[in-house]
This record gives sequence, structure tokens and C-alpha cells, in this order.
Amino acid sequence: MYRILLIEDDQSLAELLGEHFKKYDYEFRICSDFKDISAEVEHFVPHLILLDINLPKYDGFYWCRKIRRFSKCPIIMISARNSEIEQIFGIENGADDYITKPFTLEIVVAKVNGQIRRTYGDYASNRAERIIVRGDLRLHPESLILENNGRHVSLTKKEAMLAAILLENVTKVLSRETLLTKLWDDESFVEENTLNVNIARLRKKLQDVGAQAEIVAVRGVGYRLIEEIV
Repeated sequence: MYRILLIEDDQSLAELLGEHFKKYDYEFRICSDFKDISAEVEHFVPHLILLDINLPKYDGFYWCRKIRRFSKCPIIMISARNSEIEQIFGIENGADDYITKPFTLEIVVAKVNGQIRRTYGDYASNRAERIIVRGDLRLHPESLILENNGRHVSLTKKEAMLAAILLENVTKVLSRETLLTKLWDDESFVEENTLNVNIARLRKKLQDVGAQAEIVAVRGVGYRLIEEIV
């Protein structure tokens, strides 16, 4: 399920978009902290961002530049500012598209669907690589690299898949069945110890890069990734 983050301080419009997107197969979140939007983006790790320009404290152009320092996910700006220069400025500051208000909900969904297809779907053969960020920890799931504060290590494909699932579900307990199903098409043909081996290898590689994160076993259920407090 693709994650959409809406950064919009008009609560009525935000709730309207949220209700509309419930009809589609997206996980939709409305930004709640306008003082540190970058932190919310890093925590939620969205696949796409809908970003208003008129925001408290700093505008959308500022936050777009900040987000672009650590994320390549598509950003669609939404604004009542409909001048040509504003739209050009938005694109030059890192946005992928620009929607002017007022708009129809169907236009927003169509734009989101298009960006998702081009970035992650059928038309994504030349897409920029997705990077999953948690604090200083960065996972490159396609180039199979895990890095932290300048230290990096190579992963196998299964280790990278496992790391992505855990990083995108920090603190959530994921059952062994869930992990097996996501990593292998038919877990019934996977030996019980195979997951254990991959967990152990990923734990070692997290240690190798000095990551402040640990994979914890939950007896009788599965595993979860927790971020250590230092």
C-alpha cells in the first residue's frame, strides 16, 4: 500500500481529501506538526507528498527544498497561487507537479496515480531510486546498500527487502507469517530457519554501520524494529 502525506493547514480541505482518498488503495496521512515537517516526512516515509504553499512559519517552497535533501519521493504542490511564475518556482524548488486551487478531487487523484505509476509502477524503469530514511539510517533497497553516518554495508536482496519492511513499520510487531509471505511468494516451501538466518544477518549489518536500531524477537509472534534511545 502506497503512503500519501498531505501537508495542508486548511483543516476542512485536509479532511475532505482524506475522506476521498479512503476510497482508494492508499495509506493517507495529514501532517500534524508544521514546526518540523521534515521530521514527520522522515518518520512516515511517504511514497508521495501533497504540499500546500501557504503554511505556518515557513512556506511550501522552503519545505520542498528541505525534503529534497533526503527524499526523492514525488512532491505535488497544491496552492491558490495560480500565476505562471509561482508554478515555475515550485518546480525549480523540487516539486514534480503543481495543482492550482480550486480543484476537483478527481484531478488530485489522477495526478497522484500518475506520479505513483511513473515512480514505482509500470512506467518506472528509469525512475530515481527510492531511499528509506530513519534518522541517520538510510536504506537503498534497489542498490542493496545500508548506510549510517558515512558507514555502509552491502545487503542481499532478501536482507534489503526485510530491512525495508521493518523500517517502514518501526515499533510494529510483524508476525513470522507476514514476513515470510512478503519475502517469499509461497512461504510453505521455505524452511523455518531461513527467516532466522536473514534476521541474524541483518542484525549484524545494522551493528556494522553503527545503527541505533535493533531487531527484537517477540516470543510466539514475530519481530519488530525498535530505535534505541541514546
